[in-house]
Amino acid sequence: MTTIAFLGLGQMGFPMANNLVKKGHSLKVFDLNPQAVSQLVSAGAVAALTPADAAQDAEVVITMLPNGDIVRQVLMGEQGVCETLSPEALIIDMSTIHPLQTDALIAEMKEKGFAMMDAPVGRTSVNAQDGTLLILAGGSPDQAERARNILLCMGSEIVEAGGPGMGIRVKLINNYMSIALNALSAEAAVLCESLGLDLNVAIKVMTGTAAGKGHFTTTWPGKVLKDDLSPAFMVDLALKDLRIAIDVARQTGAPLGMGKVAETYYQAATEAGRGRQDWSALLSEIREMSGRVNKH
Repeated sequence: MTTIAFLGLGQMGFPMANNLVKKGHSLKVFDLNPQAVSQLVSAGAVAALTPADAAQDAEVVITMLPNGDIVRQVLMGEQGVCETLSPEALIIDMSTIHPLQTDALIAEMKEKGFAMMDAPVGRTSVNAQDGTLLILAGGSPDQAERARNILLCMGSEIVEAGGPGMGIRVKLINNYMSIALNALSAEAAVLCESLGLDLNVAIKVMTGTAAGKGHFTTTWPGKVLKDDLSPAFMVDLALKDLRIAIDVARQTGAPLGMGKVAETYYQAATEAGRGRQDWSALLSEIREMSGRVNKH
């Protein structure tokens, strides 16, 4: 049994804390919502009056808060965690915050003599309730190992992301991609409807192609990630097909903003002489746009 201070009992934090209590850990909880605190107390936790109070005698402090400024205030502000925390304790920030704020917080806490790691979560509030979250563990290997059993009370899978601040980085990229893909998927669905195509037919087709499976697992591994840009599907042909879709959308009134942005990338690749390369060469082109060396 570990003595844990849990700070932040929102939609995700509450069920995560509840699972820690269910697994027999000694939990002291703090949140501005007295009802959430009261419910956790009924489940076996102890209420804290302040973050400092919660951190008193804690072996582990977990923060699950809305943004980096709040995390910093809870840790280092008046009546914050640093006022009472033992230097032997481990702070685990499971919030989704700006990665550069994570870097700064880890560095500041280290200067103060405290160990801190990032471990944001993937999946949904349903998984938080079931204890089947995906945990994206940053921190040193020693910190990740120390936190492992506690994290597995809240999640069913841990990915060690590669060091301090890397958990929040992979969470950010995952969210960026899935959020943007949601918009692209919605555009595609409306284009289906504008053409009178049954959406269920489109879904059946797309779940078997790169459209639904994604390029990370289909087109890239055998091509651009192996430095092979011989065309399975040429950039020029992809641009042609994309422009047909954009024109159809224009004529039917379907919005295709994501598609128009994609067109600028494919056009840039063509203008850079990549027209007859594989369409996965878009990764190489965007790397060059960023000023990064074309490597992986």
